[in-house]
Amino acid sequence: MLPRAYIVSAMARRFSSIGLFGIFGRSGDLRQVDQALRAVDIHPRLVPEAVKLALVGLLKECARGGEPAAPAYRAAAEVVGYCMIGADAFAAANDAQLAREVEERIELALISGTNLDARLVLLTLHAGVCQASVVDRFQLESAAD
Repeated sequence: MLPRAYIVSAMARRFSSIGLFGIFGRSGDLRQVDQALRAVDIHPRLVPEAVKLALVGLLKECARGGEPAAPAYRAAAEVVGYCMIGADAFAAANDAQLAREVEERIELALISGTNLDARLVLLTLHAGVCQASVVDRFQLESAAD
C-alpha cells in the first residue's frame, strides 16, 4: 500500500488550483500556463482564470498520459494569445513569422473542427475574449451566438 503522503501528493498534482486567499500557491500547471502566456507577450492577468483552467483541462485531455509536455503549453498560449489580441498586435509582440504560423494552425483547426487548436479558438470565442478582428477574419461563430 502507498504511503498517505504519496497519495495526497499525487492527487494534488492531478488537479489545477488557483490558490486560496494567497495561502496556497497556484498549481504547477497554471504556473506553466502563465509562463507560456508571458512568452508570447500576454500578461497572465489579462486572461481570465476560468479560461486558464479550461485551457489546462483541454491540454490534459489531449496529452498522452494525462500530463502535457512543456511545449504544449507554449503552443496553446500562441493560439489563445493570437485570438485575444489579434493579428497585428500578436505579430508586433512576437514576430510576423510566428503570427503566420498561428494563422495557418487556426485555418487548419477550422477545417478539422475537433483538434486542440479548434477547441482553444472555441474557448476564447465562448469566453468572450476573442478579438473582433479575429472573429471577422476567420468568420468565427458558435451555435450559442
